[in-house]
Amino acid sequence: MTDQNPLPTWCTDDHWCPMEAAATVLGRKWHPVIVYHLLEEQPLRFSELEDRMHTVSGKVLSESLEDLEEKGLVNRMVADDRPVKVEYRLTDHGERLEPVIRELTQWGEQCLEAADSPTESVV
Repeated sequence: MTDQNPLPTWCTDDHWCPMEAAATVLGRKWHPVIVYHLLEEQPLRFSELEDRMHTVSGKVLSESLEDLEEKGLVNRMVADDRPVKVEYRLTDHGERLEPVIRELTQWGEQCLEAADSPTESVV
């Protein structure tokens, strides 16, 4: 990884907390899922991400990608093709999330299962 400069983050307390800062960057519901899919294959076009994340609306996906781009985890690349082609790729900081995303995935595989109904679900 070439980008070793930390991303500036703000904590609500007088004491800067790396866990609070990380949760602020990744805390939105779809952020880790987007990173997960981009770790699996990149670059991905918006429609390809939308296909992989079929339960998220296009508006929410667009807002999440913009937020990840502003936070320095995702790059948006526009090709000069006609029609215009937009692709998304992880930055070096986004790539460094791989072990975290892998651990979350493994935890989900080991500790979670599909609920039979919404009333049985823990979420």
